[in-house]
Amino acid sequence: MEKTWRWFGKNDKITLSMLKQIGVEGIVTALHDVPNGEVWTREMIRDLREYIESYGMRWSVVESLPVSESIKYGGDDRDILIENYKESLRNLSSEGIHTVCYNFMPVLDWARTDLSHPNPDGTTNLYFSYSEFAYFDIHIVARPGAREEWEHFKVPGMDNGRDILAEVDELRSRMTPEYEHRLVENIIVRTQGFVSGNIREDDEHPIELFRQLLSLYDGITKETLRENMRHFLSAIMPVCEECGMNMCVHPDDPPFPVLGLPRIVTSDEDIEWFLNAVDNPHNGLTFCAGSLSAGAHNDVTAMALKYASRTHFVHLRSCRIFENGDFTEASHLGGRADIVELVKIFEKANPKLPMRVDHGMTMLDDGEKGYNPGYSFLGRMFAMGQIQGVIAAVDKELGL
Repeated sequence: MEKTWRWFGKNDKITLSMLKQIGVEGIVTALHDVPNGEVWTREMIRDLREYIESYGMRWSVVESLPVSESIKYGGDDRDILIENYKESLRNLSSEGIHTVCYNFMPVLDWARTDLSHPNPDGTTNLYFSYSEFAYFDIHIVARPGAREEWEHFKVPGMDNGRDILAEVDELRSRMTPEYEHRLVENIIVRTQGFVSGNIREDDEHPIELFRQLLSLYDGITKETLRENMRHFLSAIMPVCEECGMNMCVHPDDPPFPVLGLPRIVTSDEDIEWFLNAVDNPHNGLTFCAGSLSAGAHNDVTAMALKYASRTHFVHLRSCRIFENGDFTEASHLGGRADIVELVKIFEKANPKLPMRVDHGMTMLDDGEKGYNPGYSFLGRMFAMGQIQGVIAAVDKELGL
């Protein structure tokens, strides 16, 4: 597989010269300064492409060309926004870029409650606590009906009898303003601004803005969101065929509904639905082993075997699920996702697939550099070294 790296543009503290030195072949990036819904012009695309190529690498994958919220909930302007999206796809294709990773998650992109959870070896990782997330939903966002929903919530794929409301009540007894502020920062500010742009670090009232975003989805069910995704994909597939553009949706992270919002790329059944709903080879999957392995209901290896032919991009990482259902990012050679087996599957299916390691540990002096959460340099470099070794061993075994 092609060894790629997610890079956040010319202002990224991790430079292209650094990436060239550690064996990166392709860059995964986006036009992060263009507001969601606006057209990406050929001139802007060309400028960034040529900058990347000047360092001896190529712009392999767009992550992401964001799908505006209005497209997801079916707003009055969605078809105008879809036309803008199609124009951006044509412009990307004209500049030689033919793979777009996107997501269809309402409002909230990937979610974690702790961005520096300590590991026994002194490194830190991203962590998701159900009780902390439920506290955020019930007592900080104060979403109507949240407490009742959490009363009946069961961790997907697990029947551990967990009483999340009792944990929330205990957590409330020792909550402090500083703790609440940290949850807000971790869940909707630091992990969202550099990805979706919905909420940025300089927003003065993030919770009020977040409530407004949630309200856009009042009355939107899983079936409605699915039909809106079908509408979007049906509209853009003719352009994808015309331009040779591969669209690859990222699974929902975590892979279950949150905050009263439906999520529709969480499981084998969900993936099968959207691939069949618009059955076109340009409608494909970003196989994120980490997102899928965060759900105990997902057999990640079986899903890789089933969907390898419709996979256009691979994220290699792995999650560990604790007995209570909470999960953390694991070592890239540990956790629930059998990365070695996944490499075998995808190398057999298409050894030219772009692949990137994802959500590396924070290690050594990474924490002092101001990197985006989950996107450390040394931690991801360590993970890439592990994966490069796995790929070399697998290729030798397969005779590639």
